[in-house]
Amino acid sequence: MSELGRRAIHLSGTAFPAAYLLDVVDYRGLQLLLGGFLVAVAVAEFVRLVVGYQHWVYDELTREYEADNVAGYALFFVGATLAAVVFRPSVAVPAVLMLSVGDPISGVLGSAEAGTAKEAGVLAVMFGVCLALALPFATATFATLPAVAVAAAGALAATLADGTTPVVAGYVIDDNFSIPPAAATAMWLVGQLV
Repeated sequence: MSELGRRAIHLSGTAFPAAYLLDVVDYRGLQLLLGGFLVAVAVAEFVRLVVGYQHWVYDELTREYEADNVAGYALFFVGATLAAVVFRPSVAVPAVLMLSVGDPISGVLGSAEAGTAKEAGVLAVMFGVCLALALPFATATFATLPAVAVAAAGALAATLADGTTPVVAGYVIDDNFSIPPAAATAMWLVGQLV
């Protein structure tokens, strides 16, 4: 599968926050939906990594550096579920959107190898997309100036998480895991201050 195809699959994760925003599920339903998918991908990753079962789908969805590590599609659900369980919707939903929309756009514009940084222009686009995604949620909760600060904090945290892919003890800290909790935490912290 092409990199563009992987990004399209990534973008399909927008269906989860969209289900909440369109009142298909309530927030508890969104948490349960994400949690259910997290369990399913955990089983799939166990089968792939521990049992050793290989299927062409795994080859299509995983990158070379994910061959012996938990794949990005699974980390998507870890990060998204963590944000949804810990934070309220006005913080968690935009954080998940930053991952499902902002990250694929950033990925199409410029890909970073593990341990390297993305170009400044790509990061600027990521920040702008994430800011645009977070502003409607922040303005629904805060006055204009504090809302911009809250949204900007989330966008900055998501951009920083997207900007590098550090490797710690041989494990890639994938932005699919780090973007939602980082963005949600930053928005929550700034929201507490303002």
